[in-house]
Amino acid sequence: MPGTLRRTLLAAALAAAAVLPAAAQERFITVSSTTSTEQSGLFGHILPIFARETGIAVRVIALGTGQALDVGRRGDADVVFVHDRAAEERFVAEGFGGPRRHVMFNDFVITGPAADPARIAGLRDTNEALRRIAVARSPFISRGDRSGTHAAELRLWRMAGVDPVQGRGQWYREVGQGMGPALNTAAAQGAYVLTDRGTWLSFRNRQDQRLLVEGDARLLNQYGVMLVNPRRHPHVKAADGQRFIDWILSPAGQAAIESYRINGEQLFFSNATQPEPVS
Repeated sequence: MPGTLRRTLLAAALAAAAVLPAAAQERFITVSSTTSTEQSGLFGHILPIFARETGIAVRVIALGTGQALDVGRRGDADVVFVHDRAAEERFVAEGFGGPRRHVMFNDFVITGPAADPARIAGLRDTNEALRRIAVARSPFISRGDRSGTHAAELRLWRMAGVDPVQGRGQWYREVGQGMGPALNTAAAQGAYVLTDRGTWLSFRNRQDQRLLVEGDARLLNQYGVMLVNPRRHPHVKAADGQRFIDWILSPAGQAAIESYRINGEQLFFSNATQPEPVS
């Protein structure tokens, strides 16, 4: 083969090889969400379905809701999928994204040691349960991380008329971490903790932890989804982000949520087309 032809073919091959990585780059969006959607296994179930149907992969940043919203504020995500209605509405009002759409709900529960020193087992009144924990000065683990669960926990303490800060460092212990680590700490210390039901059902290191309080309407846990504002952050993948939102609100996305179960128990309940439950 003449040297000139060989050099030409080699140059062409090298040019093609240089183009291949770019052509093969994964099409993806970034979703800033909560530890509960990640640690419960929900995303592991529904995101592959979305990817198969659309060709769009989803990379998840799993944080507490407050931090997840901050990621959206910085423009480091395309979509925010969280569970703190008041904080979500502030996010929209400040112009960082929206509109907010509700997607699904589950509920919070209070778990604690089988010995149950505060005697809260079987209560359906969260206010009474928290008051008993405070009076007994029984160890209680708080996430303390600005998550949606942390916000709900603080709201429930206020409704119960209890200021847990007075017990900080004693019976009230903040870990500043996600739901999984908080549950691990509660199991290790024989403490009570507020957790979303989905993460509890997928939690394996229960030791002698038991589900003690459930069924109070005040324990409703509603999730919402929003596109990050592309006018504020022009690099946001608005079209693909909106496609994810449209899919998760569609019958196909809602069915994917409904189909996720652990040991036959459904973890999340879709309600994109229904009025939100009233807490």
